[in-house]
Amino acid sequence: MGLLDGEVAIVTGAAQGIGAEIALACVRNGAKVVASDLREPSETLAAIKKEGGTAIGVVADVTDDSSLATLVKSSEEAFGPVSVLVNNAGVFGTLELKPFTEITNEEWDFVMRVNSRGVFQASKAVLPSMRKAGRGAIVNIGSGTIHRGAPLFMHYVASKGAVFALSRSLARELADHNIRVNCVLAGFTASGSVIEHPEMIDRFGEYTINARMIKREMKPDDLTGTIVFLASQESKFLTGQAINVDGGAISY
Repeated sequence: MGLLDGEVAIVTGAAQGIGAEIALACVRNGAKVVASDLREPSETLAAIKKEGGTAIGVVADVTDDSSLATLVKSSEEAFGPVSVLVNNAGVFGTLELKPFTEITNEEWDFVMRVNSRGVFQASKAVLPSMRKAGRGAIVNIGSGTIHRGAPLFMHYVASKGAVFALSRSLARELADHNIRVNCVLAGFTASGSVIEHPEMIDRFGEYTINARMIKREMKPDDLTGTIVFLASQESKFLTGQAINVDGGAISY
């Protein structure tokens, strides 16, 4: 028996990195998974198939309502009503580190649109399906940077602050529908997009490891246990919470 047996889970940003690991973790715990991204999540689907899991891939843009409607429709046609949404899609590893005075209005709007408005739009899109299911769990992937105010990517920090606030407000609005909403505040993670941009690791890698109680690099699969727990009925009385998963860098 898996923690997510009987669940239909959409994971956004699932073509690589953290999203791919989340999709795999959901499958390993019994969920039928819809792996979604701006590009075909073929590598993720191949990994799931290798493990004998059940999944489909859907190309979708979390900032486009019609694209999200197609995502939900495809999910329902394949597996039935959606009961889990992991809002993982976001912009981080490709961002250029720079003082806030050098961030253009266009860059700011792009990061906010994907990282925060995308969570808002995807949650709206999946709500009717969760009502059909009679239950739901939304897990939003936030960032511990909101506690520290990390420099040189203020637009990212602000966007994840919005995800934190949105999660709490959404939890209150959806509780009467038997839908729980929680947020995972991830530490600095050596995901694929970060590894491909070593300036991120040069700037934050050693600092974040030294700040942790657990003195090692954080990898995508360090997040998945908490996410699966929040998506499952094991956390059925837990909503509106933000959980730090960062090796003890933040201890409150």
